[in-house]
Amino acid sequence: MTKSVTRKSSPAIKVRCLPQEKSRIEAMAKSCGLSTSAYLRALGLNYQPKSILDLQTVPTLAKVNADQGRLGGLLKMLLTNDNRLKKAGKEQTQKTITSLLNDIKRTEDLLYETVQSLKR
Repeated sequence: MTKSVTRKSSPAIKVRCLPQEKSRIEAMAKSCGLSTSAYLRALGLNYQPKSILDLQTVPTLAKVNADQGRLGGLLKMLLTNDNRLKKAGKEQTQKTITSLLNDIKRTEDLLYETVQSLKR
């Protein structure tokens, strides 16, 4: 019988680093969903691990995008319904439009902040 070679039975490579470097390497490995060994092996073999934080941000972006769509739809519905505009009156219509535009702006800001967090 021949034994198969596994990583566990293979010799380890030791890397000396300062405590703060070790902490940073461990944090980077964790953010990629890898063990420290797997992370360093991937880097050593010229593979750039992808951060799982990016994958966690995608659902947030999708939700913010859906919110933007709903707000835009509400604004369009309000502006295209002449009967509703006449019933509500000019002052109430202006308040509603201003409120919707403010909500859209807040949602845009959230979307921008989320995208910026991906760049870090």
